[in-house]
Amino acid sequence: MPAVSSRGRGRRTISEPNMVPFIDVMLVLLIIFMVTAPLITPSMVDLPSMGSAAKQPDVVIQVVVGKDDGLELKTQDGSEAVHLDTLAKAVRQAQSKAPPNGAAVVISADKSVQYERVVKVMDTLQRAGIARIGLSVQLAP
Repeated sequence: MPAVSSRGRGRRTISEPNMVPFIDVMLVLLIIFMVTAPLITPSMVDLPSMGSAAKQPDVVIQVVVGKDDGLELKTQDGSEAVHLDTLAKAVRQAQSKAPPNGAAVVISADKSVQYERVVKVMDTLQRAGIARIGLSVQLAP
């Protein structure tokens, strides 16, 4: 029943929301969560592992992204500095000298290089139509 106020001449009702049912529901939910939280087992995430290819590539062309964002193309013939604009052309020339099944392109980067730079190199090679692109992985001891 609403409370009655007798200010002034007439009697007015004061309408306030009743908070007791809301508080009761929240306390019941809190108790339910406190009881069920220890019963939930933490889930395990299966991280991908590095597998081995059926056949290793005969020729590997390595693109090295240096600390100063310079690119270096390493092949069996040697290494040369390249720019991002001419990278795809240089890789295609190196692949043309490789055996018929083609050469795999491996991108290696220094750990201080920004990830964005490595992705730009990979994107440039993919847009040029170079199919076999991989990232160099260094296993922790």
